[in-house]
Amino acid sequence: MAAAPDGGDAARAVGGTRDAGAMGDKENLQRYLVRARDDLVGKLDGLSEYDVRRPLTPTGTNLLGLVKHVALVQLGYLTEVFGRSSDLEDTEVGDDDLWVKPGETRDDVLGWFRRSSQAADETIAALPLDAPGYVAWWGPERGDVTLQQVLVHLVAEVARHAGHADVLREGLDGVAGQRPGDRSMPARSEAEWAARWETIEAAARTASGA
Repeated sequence: MAAAPDGGDAARAVGGTRDAGAMGDKENLQRYLVRARDDLVGKLDGLSEYDVRRPLTPTGTNLLGLVKHVALVQLGYLTEVFGRSSDLEDTEVGDDDLWVKPGETRDDVLGWFRRSSQAADETIAALPLDAPGYVAWWGPERGDVTLQQVLVHLVAEVARHAGHADVLREGLDGVAGQRPGDRSMPARSEAEWAARWETIEAAARTASGA
């Protein structure tokens, strides 16, 4: 089990986190959103072009595709929903937002992600939490929302995809944890992690009668 690498330029490029002390509700929600973005993008660091792109589940989930997807999602929720424009709004993605074509570079996707994050953060800065919006793809019964609802939704959405990336990255090269020094990760050697895996496997077999 390898420790998480330094988040590197990719994570720092989309913004850092701030001390939560004395923050208002809006700033606190944005802080968690920025942290989830950093966690997601940081999972690309140290990987080859092939490994960030290749499908790692039967449905094709891949690391760079998750970043591309989140860029699209946050842009939609924090520009279109509130009637705000963006120079990225004409980017055609269709149903290709979860994978990256050969002609698209990693820098292309990360650049789009940074600009998407900037547009999203500009909306957050400009509007109060009770600002009304309309999510057309949620339908007329659920479509009327506030900025606060959208931010809660996005924090959950981006954190979910960052969790996907955690699992995918661990499966690729054993790197786990959100960032260097992650206190939620016990300090174990590779041998100790292997022994723990065997313990859990044995418990599962015993419980299932295998």
